Formats: sequence, structure tokens, C-alpha cells
Amino acid sequence: MNTDILLLNSTYSTLLIGAAVGSVAGYIGSLMVTKRMTLTAGALGHLTLPGVALALRYHFDVSIGAILFLIAGITLIWLLEKRTDTPIEALTAIVFTSSVAIAFLFLPDQGTETALLGNISQISLFTTILTCLASGLIFIISRYIYKNMILISLSKEIAQAKNIPVARYNFIYLVCIALMIALGVRIVGGLMTAALVAIPASTSRNMSTNLFQYTYLSLACGGFSCITGILLTQLTTIPVGSAIILTSSLLFIVSLIFKRGV
Repeated sequence: MNTDILLLNSTYSTLLIGAAVGSVAGYIGSLMVTKRMTLTAGALGHLTLPGVALALRYHFDVSIGAILFLIAGITLIWLLEKRTDTPIEALTAIVFTSSVAIAFLFLPDQGTETALLGNISQISLFTTILTCLASGLIFIISRYIYKNMILISLSKEIAQAKNIPVARYNFIYLVCIALMIALGVRIVGGLMTAALVAIPASTSRNMSTNLFQYTYLSLACGGFSCITGILLTQLTTIPVGSAIILTSSLLFIVSLIFKRGV
């Protein structure tokens, strides 16, 4: 009986985390698709892998390891950009591929699938609460900056003329993306973070006629895909990250039927 209760609580925890992270990833993904920055999420996902590897080896939270290495990687790219003439795209490629190589120096054999494809089979109550609170905070901040970020992406000059602090908003936006990636690594691993934000937003884009529909359908598609993927994992042997992304991809294919040409 106690085992059944523990399993039930674990199921609720994984579904809560999936709903929270998936929904907010879809929401912030709608902005990333608009700004053509979804591939950034993939690069950032690779940056998390050394942190995830260390977390698995020394048994601490993977999101903590992920965010520490994200901060280190982003800082390193920023410093190299200031001190060299190398294009930022090349610097990003150098740093994130080096991160993958470093990750496999520390990654325990039994942790490979978790690092690459995600794993939320054992989640504590504290982790569940913290993840849901962090996701909620990212959503609130993203919602606050959303319209100004759209304006900045359309015309930086107009945004500056309206006294919008462009540099500050861009920094806040990047921090939100980094935090979202750190949370997303737990459920889809370091290889598929770009899909976690890009596919729900692309699905929503096929079915939306205005900005409100686009943003909140992205949120709904992200949450639905994660919840469905988690349930599918519990019924099969498919890794959770693969199940979530395959569910999201199937939803995208279905959305093509209802595409409105916007």
C-alpha cells in the first residue's frame, strides 16, 4: 500500500513538473520563434551537459548543475566576443561542442540516457515545488517583457525612441531562456531543448489568427505535450524526452490540417 502511495505521489510530481515546464517553455518559445532564436536553445542545452554530468556523478540536482554551466558558458562566450574578432556564432559552436566533449569525461555510464534524453522518474516534493515556482516566475517575467521584446525585434530604433531600455530587456530575456533551459534539461535532456520551445510555438502558429491565441496556444501545446509524453513513458519503455518530443511533433503534424496561413 505504501509503495502504491509513493508511486501515486511520484506520478503527480512528474505530471506537475511536466505541465509547469512544458507550458512555460511553449510560452517563451513563442517569443523565440518570432525572434528566430530557437536554435539558441539547442546550443544552450549542450552547454548544460557538463553540469548535468557532474550532478549525476555527485548526486545533486541536475538543474543546479545545468544553470551553473549555462552561466559559465554564456559568460565565456561574452568575454571571447569582447576580446576577439571571432563571430559569436563561431564562438557559440566552439563552446557548446567543447561542453559536450567535457561532459563525456564525467558522465557515468548509467547516466548517459538521463543526460541526453531526460529522466523525471524520481522527483522529490521539494524539487517539484521549486520547479513549479521557478516556472511560474519565468512566466510572469516573460509575460511582462513580451510586448516590448516584440517591438525590439521589429525595430530597435522605435523601441529606443519610446525609452525602452533595450539592453536591459535583452538581458532579462536571455536570463529567462537560460533558466527555462536549465529546467527543461530535467525532462528532455540536453539534446532536445530546442524542440521543447520550438515545436509548441510552431504548432500554435499554424492554428492562430492573433498574438493572444499564438502565445497561449503555445503554452497549452507545450503543457499538453509534456503531460501526454510523461503518461506515454509510464505505459511504455520510451524515454521521457523522446516521448514528449514525439508527442509534440505529432501535434504539429495534426496542426498542419488546421493551418490558417499566418
